[in-house]
Amino acid sequence: MRKGQCLILLLISLISCQALAVEQIVVEALFTDKAMVSVDGVRRLLKLNQSSPEGLRLISATSKEAVIELDGERQTYPLGGHITTRFSKPEQLTAKVWRDQAGAYTTVGTINGLTVNFLVDTGATAVAMHANQAKRLGISYRLEGNPIYVHTANGTTPAYDVVLDRVQVGDITLRQIRGFVIDSNGPGRVLLGMSFLNRVKMEDQGSVLVLEQRF
Repeated sequence: MRKGQCLILLLISLISCQALAVEQIVVEALFTDKAMVSVDGVRRLLKLNQSSPEGLRLISATSKEAVIELDGERQTYPLGGHITTRFSKPEQLTAKVWRDQAGAYTTVGTINGLTVNFLVDTGATAVAMHANQAKRLGISYRLEGNPIYVHTANGTTPAYDVVLDRVQVGDITLRQIRGFVIDSNGPGRVLLGMSFLNRVKMEDQGSVLVLEQRF
């Protein structure tokens, strides 16, 4: 084997050993497309799609959270979030939605931290609600939403296209979910539409609909 080839193999071996030796990562500061982390006590500034000497690669970063990859596994961490004993696979987050007496899948969840009654509707483009529900949830749809028209059982009606900060069902919490606010009063049930359902795995088991968060 040539000397140059030996050096290359040695370098690869050293890099692999460094990645395996990582025991703790702490997210100290977050910026757009950058993250300051402490790797086993050594401070590193991670830049978008660049790898650190320990093998960490920054996939994305905002002022709220960073997605970091190590050994092909990605996890999302907020400011102050830490990883110990290398990356571990995240716990699978699920939710079970049961059929009601009418045969519909209904459940209780939250929008922006406030409790709502959901009706699963795969025919709805977004998480949809009426104006009285939006007001209770503190959604300023007239100021922050975009006027649109939506098709309902009663025909075409005015609505507002909004972004919901977070929607939770069971153990699953998704952020920045598209929502529709229909500009009229109506039932208290919120339609859990495809803007949420497209981001989870669904398995219909007959009497229960199992949702599984995608990572």
